[in-house]
Amino acid sequence: MKHRHVMPFGTEMDDTGTRFRLWAPSAREVELELALADTRRTVPLIERGDGWYETTVRDAPAGSRYAYRIDGGMVVPDPASRFNPDDVQRASMVVDPLAYDWRDDGWIGRPWQEAIIYELHVGAFSASGTFAGMVERFDHLVELGVTAIELMPLADFPGRRNWGYDGVLPFAPDASYGTPRDLKRLVDAAHARGLMVFLDVVYNHFGPEGNYLHAYAPQFFNPSHHTPWGAAINFDGTDSRSVREFFIHNALYWLEEYRFDGLRFDAVDRLVDESSPDILAELATRVRATFGERRHVHLVLENDRNQARYLGRDARHRPIHATAQWNDDIHHAFHALITGESSGYYVDYADRPLWHVGRCLAEGFAYQGEVSRFRDSRTRGEPSVHLPLDAFVSFLQTHDQVGNRAWGERIGKLAPERAVHAAIACLLLSPSPPLLFMGEEFAASTPFLFFCDFGPELATAVREGRRREFARFARWSDDTTLTPPDPNSPDTFAASKLDWREPAQQPHCAWLAHYRRCIALRRAHIVPRLAGIPPSGSFEVDRDEVLYVNWTLGDRAELHLVANFSPEHAHTIEASSGDLIFATDEPAAQTNETVLRPYSVLVTLATGSP
Repeated sequence: MKHRHVMPFGTEMDDTGTRFRLWAPSAREVELELALADTRRTVPLIERGDGWYETTVRDAPAGSRYAYRIDGGMVVPDPASRFNPDDVQRASMVVDPLAYDWRDDGWIGRPWQEAIIYELHVGAFSASGTFAGMVERFDHLVELGVTAIELMPLADFPGRRNWGYDGVLPFAPDASYGTPRDLKRLVDAAHARGLMVFLDVVYNHFGPEGNYLHAYAPQFFNPSHHTPWGAAINFDGTDSRSVREFFIHNALYWLEEYRFDGLRFDAVDRLVDESSPDILAELATRVRATFGERRHVHLVLENDRNQARYLGRDARHRPIHATAQWNDDIHHAFHALITGESSGYYVDYADRPLWHVGRCLAEGFAYQGEVSRFRDSRTRGEPSVHLPLDAFVSFLQTHDQVGNRAWGERIGKLAPERAVHAAIACLLLSPSPPLLFMGEEFAASTPFLFFCDFGPELATAVREGRRREFARFARWSDDTTLTPPDPNSPDTFAASKLDWREPAQQPHCAWLAHYRRCIALRRAHIVPRLAGIPPSGSFEVDRDEVLYVNWTLGDRAELHLVANFSPEHAHTIEASSGDLIFATDEPAAQTNETVLRPYSVLVTLATGSP
């Protein structure tokens, strides 16, 4: 089977040849510079109106290199390039999407309720740092029990190493990881093992190096709106229609041409769009209309504003716009609870962290309109109690929460082992879909640091910017001599690669056993009962140390969690009815009560068969 997404820009191949199309509304003329083997030629593009330039070349097969010369001067790659093998400043390559034969004919994805997500960075996940190297570790992921892989952004970025959030060619998978064919093989291999594959995409800015749009299409940006990266992407100003189509087609392209099962949208709170429908709503509507019920396609947001409006369901419990949102609240609350950290954004959770954990587990957001001290006493969030808990992705670690620490420490180095084990049991054995960050399952000793590969001037600016970012955290304000690892150093990237010897060694294999146990119990007892789950649960916190959470599942089963997050034994109220499906330790029974050891969890389920 073959798959291609037809786009209104970039290159398209058919029986008449290869069409080249560029939106360059500020250009007076555009020429195509085409190269194949030792043959080079220049072909003028015809102006088609509204800023569009186009030509069709009969003999420009796959593998041809091409670029556009603007007004007889600057030569730029195609912003809709499917592949840029020599990095973002060089020529693009013609790719024939129909050259790949897919083997996943019967694959329609998996229901969202089955999602157990594993986030990873392609370059740091394996020794080779490639798409092919990833596939070699798929058996580990299957044995772990996850059902979805989430790739950090792949859009072509400058240099050989980057987190991916500095991409400038959104349609081109970065060549440092492999070719478009290699990426398709990865998705194909994942589907063969029953694994969904999600992709993180960045629609709030372009990276600072290798972006030439300002030279010939400044209409891509709206100077009336400002973001941390400068003028906002133009989703609502003059000529915004072409810009909106660029990003909508990017989403459709990854889902159709590469068969991704879902997208994670980075920092949508940084999108500025005052039109109606806004770009998020329109994009989601187009995706839903394109795939309908033929395939399970999942759209996940990162949104610091906690806007519940994008997470609504219809009468059949189907997402209207987004499927779910990353729930940073639950990470921050758990982190403050088990590490004691209270600076930076943890200040919003430090006063009663266990209460915030309970609210997240039972209601979704911790902040549903309350005042945020970290955000200069502004209110944050919207009520979420009316939403089903599968609208919130829970996690204890992500690339952000590990990598945005100066030394990239994972939670296992910051909190007691029993406390981390208790926290992950709560996440994996509650209704919300969980997300793990690569290596977390075996308590990887390697950090995950911030790394990039910029030119000297920009590299210096990034180093200084990182130091300013940490100034709001107590450790840095107290010691101005601290210096984080150099993001631009190859050693920083090398230090972030997983060590795949560790899962077979102690203490790492004991951690891995705990994760596998919890995931197996989730898949056996909770996942089959999640479809149609009603909104919210209930929670109670006793003496700021014992948490009780109760949920009604989709089949009306009752799930109960009791957790002691104190370093001392704790007396609990009478245990809930139902079958015990998980216990950190065997509880010590006493009359009408149970004694829980420090940092321990009990989960019971009251139901018949699902």
